[in-house]
Amino acid sequence: MRAWIWMAPLLLAGCTGSYEPRPLTDKQAAELDKALAGKVPGEKTSCINREPQTNLTVISNNVLLYRVSKKLVYKNELIGSCNGLTYGDTMIVRSFGSQLCRGDFTTTANLQTGMTSGACALGDFIPYRTPPGK
Repeated sequence: MRAWIWMAPLLLAGCTGSYEPRPLTDKQAAELDKALAGKVPGEKTSCINREPQTNLTVISNNVLLYRVSKKLVYKNELIGSCNGLTYGDTMIVRSFGSQLCRGDFTTTANLQTGMTSGACALGDFIPYRTPPGK
């Protein structure tokens, strides 16, 4: 039992390493460019409303798009990597209230096998809007 006392700081130190997201592949970058074409980025925000229902597009295991309308799309760069998203696993967000917010814990799971495939958190939401008159 005493061994765990001196090992606890070492175990915690192993969890505090920095995370570097994988760069997008050429195909993923092209999909992102296409989805955001003609839109202008705005100031990032920590939360977005769940309603109206948003349409989720997975770009990579750490980049998501939430389409609110034809004129508004939010880009979210996840904190960590939810492995399995690009393979079609389901994203399960644990949030409270009527908003999705930075830091909301997310896991991914294969619904056929019931296995969890990844864990991450939502990052800031960057709005991309179609400029007025277009």
